[in-house]
Amino acid sequence: MTEQLIATATSDGTPEAVAALPRHTIRLESFPRGGVAAVFGASGGIGSALSAMLTESGRFDAVVGFSRSTVPPFDLTDEESLARAAEQAADAGEVRLVIVATGTLQQGETLPEKSWRELDADRLARAFAINATGPALLMKHLLPRLPRSGKAVLAALSARVGSIGDNRLGGWYAYRASKAALNQLVRCAAIELARRAPEAICVALHPGTVATRLSAPFTSAAGIAPAEAARHLLGVIDRLEAKDSGGFYDWRGTQVPW
Repeated sequence: MTEQLIATATSDGTPEAVAALPRHTIRLESFPRGGVAAVFGASGGIGSALSAMLTESGRFDAVVGFSRSTVPPFDLTDEESLARAAEQAADAGEVRLVIVATGTLQQGETLPEKSWRELDADRLARAFAINATGPALLMKHLLPRLPRSGKAVLAALSARVGSIGDNRLGGWYAYRASKAALNQLVRCAAIELARRAPEAICVALHPGTVATRLSAPFTSAAGIAPAEAARHLLGVIDRLEAKDSGGFYDWRGTQVPW
């Protein structure tokens, strides 16, 4: 088994098929006009494209982005920084859309595990801290700030390889397990969110194979451009309804097995 085999087998959609889709500005008309859209991980390939496209939509009064280089700095392993970022987003207005576009696959020069022989406690802990615990703490500080009425969404970028039901290749232990944990955290948060804000939505989204620094070393086929991935993801978000909260969807809006 190789990392490229896993990446290729879990990709969904070809660049040619994606290029045939209509290109247009996502207007996000399912959201009330105004308020704030916040992107966490805004310096990454997908995050920066999402920020640009949200601004282009003109739907929100403000689009705010957070990364390690923003002020205040944003660090998924530092809960105080997450709380400050959530407060800054809320200070900009009513928070209507939150996208958590963060994640880690390769740690330094160490490649994802191909076998249980490569399992390491520190690497596992780091993967869970970035891919599951950090986003969970963001939900802790942001979900209570979503409006009690009208459409509001928190979407966390997950990965199809985090699907237990879809796992036929094994390997990539830390990444798979931490993304599976993220999916469960999203599901739990969605159930609680529904009691407070019945029209609000909390979901996990799989962006597909995207040409970013995260995926570049592991895929044998070219991924789609981050801007195209952002367009698809925002299209899915625009179509989400309250009944979809707690789900796990790919870039086409198709439900991914747990």
